[in-house]
Amino acid sequence: MQRYTAKTLEDAIKEAAEKEYCTIEEIDYLLVSQTEEETTIDVYTIMDVIEYAKDYVQKSIEALGFDNKVNPSLNEGIINLKIDSDRNSIIIGKNGKSLQALNELTKLAVNNHFKKRFRVLLDVNGYKHDKYGKLVSIARRLAHEVQKTHTDVVLDPMPADERRMIHNASAGMPNIKTESEGFGNKRQIHIKYVD
Repeated sequence: MQRYTAKTLEDAIKEAAEKEYCTIEEIDYLLVSQTEEETTIDVYTIMDVIEYAKDYVQKSIEALGFDNKVNPSLNEGIINLKIDSDRNSIIIGKNGKSLQALNELTKLAVNNHFKKRFRVLLDVNGYKHDKYGKLVSIARRLAHEVQKTHTDVVLDPMPADERRMIHNASAGMPNIKTESEGFGNKRQIHIKYVD
């Protein structure tokens, strides 16, 4: 992160844009301090966000006493963190609950630190990737059943990233509409028949 100080917030952003060789609209910043005399901001890039998320995950797993390696990447605006540890099964947990909890904590830490919403996705040894493949297969099979029977289907509650996979898998299918209903960890997908 780079720190910039100027008389006003607008001046600090303008100076940052000039020195970072980008437009004012592309500047992401945290307001450090603001008085009548001067304003100080910290300007960050997506690489700063990725590095923060990576460090957070590594330190969280190390706090459990497990060696680990985290490989970050950015794909379609999603920060992907691939974890490899000497205790992968413990990090995943039963039905992926521990991994899901670590994912939520990481996302909250990143969003709170940068005061902006980022999408963060953790995976351990391809666990999430494999699960997505299974979910897509199930979603398509159920959507075909709904097309034949005209009877709506309600799936068990699941996290947002898994619901998104089902929405995407069903998108464009004739006479099929998917909706997420419910709140919090009770949010579930309804696969509906539409004329």
